[in-house]
Amino acid sequence: MNTLDSIKKSIQAAMKSEFYQKHFAAVHIEDIKTMEDFEKLPFTDKEDLRDAYPLGLQAVGDEKIVRIHSSSGTTGTPVIIPYTQKDVHDWAVMFKRCYETAGITNLDRIQITPGYGLWTAGIGFQAGAELLGAMAVPMGPGNTEKQIKMMIDLKSTVICATSSYALLLAEEIERRGVHDKIHLKKGVIGSERWGDKMRRRIADELGVELYDIYGLTEIYGPGIGIDCIHNSGMHMWTDFMYYEIIDPKTGEILPEGEVGEIVITTLHKEGAPLIRYRTHDLTRAIPGKCACGSEYPRIDRIIGRSDDMVKVRGSIIYPSRVDELLAAIDGVSSEYQIMIDHLNGKDILTLYFETPLVTGKEIPVSEAAAHLEKTVEHEFKQKIGMTPKAKAVGMGELPRSEKKSTRVFDNRY
Repeated sequence: MNTLDSIKKSIQAAMKSEFYQKHFAAVHIEDIKTMEDFEKLPFTDKEDLRDAYPLGLQAVGDEKIVRIHSSSGTTGTPVIIPYTQKDVHDWAVMFKRCYETAGITNLDRIQITPGYGLWTAGIGFQAGAELLGAMAVPMGPGNTEKQIKMMIDLKSTVICATSSYALLLAEEIERRGVHDKIHLKKGVIGSERWGDKMRRRIADELGVELYDIYGLTEIYGPGIGIDCIHNSGMHMWTDFMYYEIIDPKTGEILPEGEVGEIVITTLHKEGAPLIRYRTHDLTRAIPGKCACGSEYPRIDRIIGRSDDMVKVRGSIIYPSRVDELLAAIDGVSSEYQIMIDHLNGKDILTLYFETPLVTGKEIPVSEAAAHLEKTVEHEFKQKIGMTPKAKAVGMGELPRSEKKSTRVFDNRY
């Protein structure tokens, strides 16, 4: 079955749901004869899925649904995604493939720190490990002392975590001086965007190879793509999904290599098929074949979201741009935080960054740290277009998270 036929079959399945019966009321399958016809179909967005709460996306009878997962709902009505037994199995197959792509085998011991429950993370990591035949250590989030004890006692060889929690673990292992008791070889990191500087810190401090895994609750969960040993982009499992890269403003499909928003259509999902779902994740399709020899195409690392930018004094700011400029400045660590306030009729952006040049909470900072603050302000102005108030703080002074880190706090509203 070619890609278009698979897409049409998925559209037919989706139109059994209450949501798509309305969303595609004017769509006739027989009119979709080419990919160009498919590309004229309306997008599906997260707000659409929220409007379908609780089970408007369900496309099969209750007797086939074995599980539901949900988004956090922290920014509005949660999105509920129902799964059939086949959906659960397909997800595990993809996750097993992710582990194998990272060189993980059934002899590995995989410590899983992402959360369990309605969130898709922990249970996905576990199902893939079990299908692979590896030992799963289903820790879940938090309790760092017990995490490290299990890591040492069970000789875990793989850590699965958000980048924020992986960094927290690395720092705590260093602080306790137990690095020589750790047996980790690989880290599978997902759930949030992370820059090169943070990646290098985690890899160096834990002494592991890192693999960036991709996924989202609406499309199974984590495990729909991962990078390989060459770290040259994430291989996407296109036998289970079809993806497009679009201009987030116009919706037009972009040429290969241009950065845009990834849009995903599921090909075999039964419980809640999604057609042209806007993820809002920004990336690009990487041309050519990977040196690893895989036939699966690649997307670049996620650089941000089309909806996570903030505008300050006329300048558009993406966290990924801040990552990049700080990564290029010697003496600046990977951790930073942006505070935006509105004082006396003016927007004020304060950029806190960690540096080993500051010891503890010394005030005022040393001459070297003060010079670094000026360098950060200058580079921010040059690359982003406005001058922040840069403040250097000591290593470990900014909050660490067991889940995803929040880097931008907009206090204007």
